[in-house]
Amino acid sequence: MKFIGSHVLSVDQFDRDAIEHVFRIADIMEPYAHRRKRTRVLDGAILGNLFFEPSTRTRVSFGTAFNLLGGEVRETTGMESSALAKGESLYDTARVLSSYSDIIAMRHPKAGSVAEFAEGSRVPVINGGDGANEHPTQALLDLYTIEKELSHHGRSVDGMHICMIGDLKYGRTVHSLSKLLCMFNQIRFTFVSPPELAMPDSIVDALERAGHRVDRVEALNGSLDADIVYQTRIQQERFASQEEAAQYRGRFRLNSEIYTRHYKPNTVIMHPLPRDSRAEANELDNDLNQNPNLAIFRQADNGVLIRMALFALTLGVEHLVSRYDTDVIWYSDKANS
Repeated sequence: MKFIGSHVLSVDQFDRDAIEHVFRIADIMEPYAHRRKRTRVLDGAILGNLFFEPSTRTRVSFGTAFNLLGGEVRETTGMESSALAKGESLYDTARVLSSYSDIIAMRHPKAGSVAEFAEGSRVPVINGGDGANEHPTQALLDLYTIEKELSHHGRSVDGMHICMIGDLKYGRTVHSLSKLLCMFNQIRFTFVSPPELAMPDSIVDALERAGHRVDRVEALNGSLDADIVYQTRIQQERFASQEEAAQYRGRFRLNSEIYTRHYKPNTVIMHPLPRDSRAEANELDNDLNQNPNLAIFRQADNGVLIRMALFALTLGVEHLVSRYDTDVIWYSDKANS
């Protein structure tokens, strides 16, 4: 994959070599993400952070990643606060806002909208989620997390067993992650969902063509022997009504008792966040918070590393990061106090 100057719109753009290259650069970003050092490699560069759908982690981590590389961030949040609410096209918005930025991260509720926006952009665009379609940077950080977590147990992505639970129809994170995993070998997938929220057939077919084993079930039964359990939120914003979404909320929950009954002692627990902690949902119970296998916050932290890597690669500065680094004075003082 050619990174410099390219849009990052879909996981379909990546092959295994490109994924591994992103991960190598993400590893290099660790001291900067942890504020042990700082770099000004993107000093003077501007990120246009355009989020036309609610977001906390993705929006803030994109901005944080760019700041940590020395760049500045300009944000637009909410459709109602943009000219799109006045009928402006995505193409016109892209032509204008890309002249104010060196790179753009964008989220939009309509599938295919980020690719449509990219057609009018004069600078690279990174997809931060387009409706129920894709979330490529989330898929990359999820895979990066899986690789790191499994390595602690002497395992690899090839040959693992992953159990995905919940809203697999509208959950763009599981769609994109499954597509990335097509590039690996002999993975076993267990999809747990009601039939109405099942993983799309197109993705299941792609996994089976890649030689992976896919089991689809409607409930947790017995020992699942999974290396990874990936819990998802009911995507209430994708349903026709809140009443329709409510009938599925809370159907699949994970707490210490359920975890012990169905999973191995070292099964890694993941969730793209936010987890729905309301009593009627309670997807991941607080009694798991001290479980060392709960990786959801390490997963979120890894989002900064992956997005730093993608910014550096897309803007062609990955080989210059250390040339422009310095010590972080406040961190050093704190560490030595």
